[in-house]
Amino acid sequence: MTELTDLLNLEAEFSDEELALRDRVREFVDRRIRPNIDDWYERAVFPTEIIPEMAELGLLGMHIKGYGCAGRSATEYGIAMQELEAGDSGLRTFVSVQGSLAMSAIAKHGSEEQKQRWLPEMAAGRVVGCFGLTEPEAGSDPAGMRTTAVRDGDGWVLNGSKRWIGLGTIAQIAIVWAKTDEGVRGFIVPTDSEGFTAKALEPKLSMRASIQTELTFDNVRLTEADRLPGATSLRAPFECLNEARYGIVWGAMGAARDSFERAATYAGERKQFGRPLSAFQLTQKKLTDMALEIAKGQLLALRIGRLKDAGKLERHMISVGKLNNCRAAIEICREARTIFGGNGVLLENGVLRHANNLESVRTYEGTDEVHTLIIGQHLTGENAFSN
Repeated sequence: MTELTDLLNLEAEFSDEELALRDRVREFVDRRIRPNIDDWYERAVFPTEIIPEMAELGLLGMHIKGYGCAGRSATEYGIAMQELEAGDSGLRTFVSVQGSLAMSAIAKHGSEEQKQRWLPEMAAGRVVGCFGLTEPEAGSDPAGMRTTAVRDGDGWVLNGSKRWIGLGTIAQIAIVWAKTDEGVRGFIVPTDSEGFTAKALEPKLSMRASIQTELTFDNVRLTEADRLPGATSLRAPFECLNEARYGIVWGAMGAARDSFERAATYAGERKQFGRPLSAFQLTQKKLTDMALEIAKGQLLALRIGRLKDAGKLERHMISVGKLNNCRAAIEICREARTIFGGNGVLLENGVLRHANNLESVRTYEGTDEVHTLIIGQHLTGENAFSN
């Protein structure tokens, strides 16, 4: 059935298999997330009990081929992320951190032994991973990281800290990026290692049904077998970040779509001056503007997905999608709140929850400013990051 926001019959661009995947993930969201998200969000709880169900759906590392992973296309992955974020950004973030960041780091840069050891367990949800790049003093400038790994005999000693690390308190392994005498390197760090601590960052006004943490490394000893052999520069974590950024291009539209649908339903039911809100011109303008932005954002996501599947996606294109769709989505959620009036601040109506979550989504994996400068560099040939 064509969705209310599908002004251009975009659904016709998807295969039967893609639509079937969408429907399976949507059913999961309707059954497991929607009835519970208000409670999880209010109590600031991430529901670890749904991890096996996400694994059963093939959502964990779903774009990775082999090693127990689903091996689905980039477009299929994007479709799934849109449906998950229609439930809640925090739940989509779990899949992103696990699959696009931690698992991708191992799949892209790990040894065959590391892939065989970790990826099947992570795809099944039996092992959770986190991705330690951002630091208290190095957010948008990861080259400024202070975490170090120093060779000690045939192993390494890790010291430093990371901040705003998703899943750190429930993870069994952490992918940690550190400066060495040889440049930036990546390590698989068991979280039960002596000297490793993870602390949840609380309280939060955004992403409350998710886990963000600060990691500390105090002389954590690692073996050479813990190092990701294919990660030989800062380019390695950026390759993983691009996977996560791609998922956000789709996911943000899920939050926007859900807010629009909630507002449109409310406008049809709520009566003022003897008429439903939907009968007023200003309400129709708001709904029209929101639907237009969702249609454009979904077209953009689909174009980027098809390019990724064809191996033709360029770095600046991901920034175009992340910048545009996050910026549009948060405005849609805020506008949806105005249709609810004062009722829009109630948790049960969802739209302000989505807007608050998107404050985080808009910030992580590259702020608006970072993506603006990536696009600017593409357009001008000038690197403005250090100016």
